Amino acid sequence: MSGRGRLTICAALATLLAACALLPLVDPAGWILQAAILVAVVSGVGALTRRVPLARPLTVVVQALMALLLLTVAFTREQALGGVLPGPAAFAEFGQLLTEGGEDVGRYAIPAPVTSGIRLLLVGGVLVIGLIVDALAVTYRSAAPAGLPLLALYSVAAGLSQGGARWLWFVLAACGYLLLLLAEGRDRLSQWGRVFGAAPRAPSRLGAGLQPGAGGPAVAPVRTGRRIGAVALGIALVVPAVLPSLGGGLLDTRGRGQGSGPGGGTISAVNPLVSLQNSLNQPEDREVLTYRTSSDSTQDMYLRIVALDRFDGSSWKPSERRVTDVPKTLPDPPGLGTGVRTTAVRSNVAAADWYRQNWLPLPYPASQVKIDGRWRFEPEGRTLVGDRGQTTRGAEYQVSSLLVEPTAGQLAAAGPAPSALQQEYTKVPDALPEVVSRTAREVTSGASDAYERAVRIQDWFASNGGFTYDTEVEAGSGADAIARFLKQKEGFCVHFAFSMAAMSRTLGIPARVAVGFTPGTSNTDGSMAVGLKDAHAWPELYFEGVGWTRFEPTPTRGTVPDYAVEETPSGGAADPAVPRPTGSAAPSAEPSPSDSCTPEMKRLGECGTPAQQTGGGPTDRGLPVGTILATAALGLTVLLVPALPLLWRTRTRRRRLGGEGRTAGDGLDNTEETTDRTLAAWRELIDSGWDYGILPDDSQTPRQAAARIVRSGELDSAAAESAHRVADAVEQVLYAPQPRASTGPAADVRRVRAGLHATAGRGARVRALLAPRSSVRVVWACSRWWSALVARWGVERWARALRRAVRPSRQQG
Repeated sequence: MSGRGRLTICAALATLLAACALLPLVDPAGWILQAAILVAVVSGVGALTRRVPLARPLTVVVQALMALLLLTVAFTREQALGGVLPGPAAFAEFGQLLTEGGEDVGRYAIPAPVTSGIRLLLVGGVLVIGLIVDALAVTYRSAAPAGLPLLALYSVAAGLSQGGARWLWFVLAACGYLLLLLAEGRDRLSQWGRVFGAAPRAPSRLGAGLQPGAGGPAVAPVRTGRRIGAVALGIALVVPAVLPSLGGGLLDTRGRGQGSGPGGGTISAVNPLVSLQNSLNQPEDREVLTYRTSSDSTQDMYLRIVALDRFDGSSWKPSERRVTDVPKTLPDPPGLGTGVRTTAVRSNVAAADWYRQNWLPLPYPASQVKIDGRWRFEPEGRTLVGDRGQTTRGAEYQVSSLLVEPTAGQLAAAGPAPSALQQEYTKVPDALPEVVSRTAREVTSGASDAYERAVRIQDWFASNGGFTYDTEVEAGSGADAIARFLKQKEGFCVHFAFSMAAMSRTLGIPARVAVGFTPGTSNTDGSMAVGLKDAHAWPELYFEGVGWTRFEPTPTRGTVPDYAVEETPSGGAADPAVPRPTGSAAPSAEPSPSDSCTPEMKRLGECGTPAQQTGGGPTDRGLPVGTILATAALGLTVLLVPALPLLWRTRTRRRRLGGEGRTAGDGLDNTEETTDRTLAAWRELIDSGWDYGILPDDSQTPRQAAARIVRSGELDSAAAESAHRVADAVEQVLYAPQPRASTGPAADVRRVRAGLHATAGRGARVRALLAPRSSVRVVWACSRWWSALVARWGVERWARALRRAVRPSRQQG
């Protein structure tokens, strides 16, 4: 098989291996077969056009036209001219499918059904990536840049997928890319001929190397490439493990419960922030589930999905915890005492067929759940999570739960929480800005107990603090995002819930964040309908004797529970719940329009519009420092790796051509220094010609090599004279009994290099600068170093030691 044929196959295979990372996103996975067929056809067309041969741009154009025809036949055949040629109707259909595909991506949970729009996005995207990879790696013979579209394809999949086997998809994509690089390297080596493919011979100081050990440039280059590839792949597997990662969404991603049997398996963290915001911003309030309940009032029927109990400074997320089989009757909720009024409630819930979620929406606290399927129970958060791909799609289940109705007096009289719970749920990261705790103290100044502090924080967010509910603001859940929210006073439920939980923790009140749905709206048949826009987040605070208790700080969303409505304070010139501004970093607040207006009335807008903040707040929403540093490090890595050949050649050139201007009067060993300086300049001359496409040849004398560079590089007279002067200087230091001191070989080499640059085409100039061919010497140096290391510490040494250890025992036997 020819080198181009091998490259074509490897390019298509690399594209399909990278596309495998998209498999967990949709179900079923039959689309990958269709994509493979189309990629194979486009790659075959490219191979045929390259054999004609056509010009490189025309080859890419022919492949692009073939890709368009294939997509037309596959997706818009009915609108095409003759079922094949795309016309205006076909392009309009393409636009409609792409629009529907974009909407479906935002609508469906993972794994999403393969609708026509999603199939076009998947197959068309893979086909376009395959076309780009084939053009770069095969048509333009540059396999290394082909890694960028492959990386883009994998990054899209990795950014969306939260599957537990993401490492497998990375390994497949990386192996495909390495296979492509090896195929290109083998093809290049086959074109270098006997100079680089012949068996090692005695080193020559006249050719490319001019140094001991340079006579074997072809010492196992393929084996060395494999070693370097294996090391690079290992580093790529390890580095992402220590870098910050981006979490997926709760409403469209999957937390996983694994294992079977009592106490088996864990659940992993998810990040609901982005998906929650996307759900709230959907133009259509699509129905997620419906339910019927025995409760007389549904205002407290919040359907809780998961509790986020770990705040690490960058985001709120659930801790990894053990899961068990779902018991027939769930254990009693933690902290709930016998003196608190409870009402048993029974609800029948039905999830929509399109809604796929691994966490089961439940009222809190549930006491019994009847549902078919593979579900596991997480005791700490009292949640049910699907096992081995189990989701809520089309699920129908029955839930028995308790409606907990504590009084304000019971909450105010709550004792201290258990020490373990207190320690875990009051942790705040060291990076939490001081403004968060300072604001919490100011808002709760004068409060006598934890309950009063919680209510004042809730009311400050909901009505007294001048906050605005806005789902269009930038999403963020880290420490810096909370500080920005307190300053700008704009956000949606996530910001309110996360901020209240963080402030409560700074005051020593155990707190976490619950994510789920508000009660929804009633239907004419008496059932309740819950839609995407009912997605919500709220804080839960722990009070001993009552347990985890819901609060509602988000204005215009949900309902404030009766126990969280504080009575109007009597007396006093000022409301102590309103903090006094102490500096530019502290959030400002306006006093209540009327002391007789309750927080619930303020929430409903019955007390007039709250006073607006004076002055325009800052608009810089910034990014967390950790994200900035991680992005900067990744960007530097992406920029630095391709620039390594350029940096190596620049450093080598500077070292070889340095030291110019020394003479015999310097008091040094002039003969030895002249020899070293001349030979270094000669090496640089040979490598400069190599960078511009003039391959070195060890079989030529210095005069022949210089003449070849002059002839192939089409140098002018000045550059040609400089090349011959350097060759004469080399012959002097190698053969003359008394070598003459050379006059400026470094300047001659620079003149030759400038001449090569002037006569080369634009592509050759860019290649010589960014990807110089002579940088392959780094690979050879690594190969020699590795061979020496193996020879000294490798298998041979251990084999000899083993033989020495075994020989005496045989003699004794």
